[in-house]
Amino acid sequence: LHRTYKTSVRVVSLLSQRHFHNRHQWLQQQQVNRILASNYSTTFSVSQSSFTSTPKSSIMTDIFSSLTSPPAPKSTLVPPGKCQFTAEFTSCKLLEKKSVSETSSVLRFELPDTSKALNLSTCACILARLELKKANEELEQVIRPYTPISTNELIGSFDLLVKHYPNSKMSGHMYEMNVNDTLDFKHIDFNVKIQAPFKPCTRIGMIVGGTGITPMIQALHAILGSGGEETPIKVDMLYGSRTSDDILGKELLDKWAKENKDLFSVTHV
Repeated sequence: LHRTYKTSVRVVSLLSQRHFHNRHQWLQQQQVNRILASNYSTTFSVSQSSFTSTPKSSIMTDIFSSLTSPPAPKSTLVPPGKCQFTAEFTSCKLLEKKSVSETSSVLRFELPDTSKALNLSTCACILARLELKKANEELEQVIRPYTPISTNELIGSFDLLVKHYPNSKMSGHMYEMNVNDTLDFKHIDFNVKIQAPFKPCTRIGMIVGGTGITPMIQALHAILGSGGEETPIKVDMLYGSRTSDDILGKELLDKWAKENKDLFSVTHV
């Protein structure tokens, strides 16, 4: 990729992969794809003068809302430092949990300020903390990063797509959580990565694996949804999955590639 695109930014996200073995699991996985396709509308920071206000929705949408078709790419700019979560952990109540496959669930948590959006910046993540009591009565802290699948248009809450791994302390705990149970979250400056616009680059290569597609979808919202730029950025994505049934967000990516042939291409491996 470096030899091919000398001016490119390499955006690498190699995270967990999903593998399903039968048609029942494949059908359930399509629910995950549609959730990713319908919920992503990302936020990006450029300079204070270029930020646009985030559209607000006062209605608490259903956790499976807008699943019929993927939205058009949309760039909604929110600067770093505006996230509701700070460097201190805050307890958030679980509002709803839905199983979307035999191994994955969507969990909706209440925000500290229910009148505002999460306001998470470009490709950033939040940290979840679980405190477990060990045999000697000492507390063990388990901390894991998550990228929400909901957008900054969702007011008062945020959604996480969680893969439940065998013997995983955090995802196992989330799987067992009940409505009104709480989990701690925070956001730190280290979790804010490269921000839009990605100038002076005119071509970007993305290498993606599994759930690493989530921050890349955020980046695509900013690039493809900006519109009207004199020198648009072209994106070439290399997306690795174990099987063709294992591709998260495939409906969204295929639609965007078809509608933006000159700007976006995706190759599945």
